[in-house]
Amino acid sequence: MRYYSIEEMTTWERFYRANFINSLSGFKPISLVSTINSDGVANLALFSNIIHLGSDPALIGIMNRPREASPHTLGNIESNGHYTINHVHSSFVEAAHQTSAKYAREVNEYVEVGLTPEYKENFSVPYVKESSVQYGLELSEIIPIKANDTFLIIGKLKHVFLEESTVSHDGFINIQRTGSMASLGMNAYYETIPVKRFKYAKVGVTIQELPF
Repeated sequence: MRYYSIEEMTTWERFYRANFINSLSGFKPISLVSTINSDGVANLALFSNIIHLGSDPALIGIMNRPREASPHTLGNIESNGHYTINHVHSSFVEAAHQTSAKYAREVNEYVEVGLTPEYKENFSVPYVKESSVQYGLELSEIIPIKANDTFLIIGKLKHVFLEESTVSHDGFINIQRTGSMASLGMNAYYETIPVKRFKYAKVGVTIQELPF
């Protein structure tokens, strides 16, 4: 096993270093965050750092890059207070990837990449119609991270749309049945396959498998 020091990493070419460190944390969920700006123009942004923060209350976090590098999603959420998160599937992964391009604020990215905005439930922000796992959130708080000028956007879960057949009797969502994808690094996408699922671990109790 080779040892890599942080001192060595800082000498690497910028994109090589970014790829290496971004890949280090492993596979992450990949989703499109949908927002609208104060002029009513819809925006889509690809995120792989979406975090479950709690179930009661139901809170979801998004790590947003520094404002100067990625201002639209953050600014739109600040001004509107609502946004949607939509899983990405292989049928439109190219379009999803294209949303990572730096479009101008006045550009409707749904139109640019060929995806369909879907408004419903009297929610002011569209969902991605092509996605089979969609959920709407209301802004709770935005926490600035001083260490690297990023922001943790915390949202309260308000609406969820998915096929009931993907939900097990105990509430477990079989994500592999939806075809939702994972990502690695900055630009690699993967499909998932189930391996094993276990009951909650307890001291002195034999591990038991659960069905998917």
